[in-house]
Amino acid sequence: MLRYVYAEDLHRFPKLRDTMFRDRADQFSARLGWEVNVDENGFETDQYDALNPLYVIWEMPDGTHGGSMRFLPTTGRTMINEHFSHIMGGGTVESPLVWECTRFCLKRGAPAHVAAALMLGGGEIMEGFGIVNFVGVFDARMVRIYRMIGSSPDVLGSIGEGRDQISVGLWDFTTEAKAKVAARAGLTAEQSRMWFENSFGRAVQPSDTNWAVRALA
Repeated sequence: MLRYVYAEDLHRFPKLRDTMFRDRADQFSARLGWEVNVDENGFETDQYDALNPLYVIWEMPDGTHGGSMRFLPTTGRTMINEHFSHIMGGGTVESPLVWECTRFCLKRGAPAHVAAALMLGGGEIMEGFGIVNFVGVFDARMVRIYRMIGSSPDVLGSIGEGRDQISVGLWDFTTEAKAKVAARAGLTAEQSRMWFENSFGRAVQPSDTNWAVRALA
């Protein structure tokens, strides 16, 4: 199932939290060899996890992490504006209608539908919070995954070549795209919306895009 959890609420789901950060260490440090911080608990975290981001997490039947993404509004601090603006020619992305998506992570050996389910969760955030686009940095290996899921971004800029290429992408979520992603995830639109509403109680209105506004019933 999909869970939507703010960082300040992760303590309510200790198994989910701990396995998420350990799976991030496994993916980004062990498998991809990125220069990331892994602490004595085996957790991969960074400064943006301290900004109370919203996580979309696929919870496995045993309560562990199967995959996740992290979201922050571009009106505040974001990785793309502070570390990757050169990919866009020095520009930045700052809008209450655009959120940054980072740390797309899949548990080693995760079922094939998990990636699509996470993308579907991102679409629920767009609809529920009145968001127009997500922006994020991705590497060459993700191009095939996005195409397979049916949710490829518009590329705003790229650096590097081949497997070393890094790009900035902008995602929207049309009705057609939602149907494709839901089919790939093996989920109905009703099931997906129920999980979102279980977390927030009601859909957030577009005027509620201030990060301080919490949509908990």
